[in-house]
Amino acid sequence: MATNKALTLVLVILCFVLVHELETNSGHLMTANAEKIDCKSKCAYRCSKAGWHKLCLRACNTCCERCNCVPPGTAGNEDVCPCYAKMTTHGGRHKCP
Repeated sequence: MATNKALTLVLVILCFVLVHELETNSGHLMTANAEKIDCKSKCAYRCSKAGWHKLCLRACNTCCERCNCVPPGTAGNEDVCPCYAKMTTHGGRHKCP
């Protein structure tokens, strides 16, 4: 009777490990297969009304490459891309235009 319980416990643990590995691997596959957006054109539009156009483009492209996302419009709408909205400079200021 004790060996049946031990065997059942081992099988349950193995099932949990297997499910965890499958979830982890499928996440990596989705990330690897995710389509990259065209940062250059998205940032060109995002920065089209910026006073410091080249600085805006440089920051936007950095944020886009890291997050694979640029919020729509020329300003605001950062709730669409949380990664973009949360990125900060070394000084703690908002990085992405």
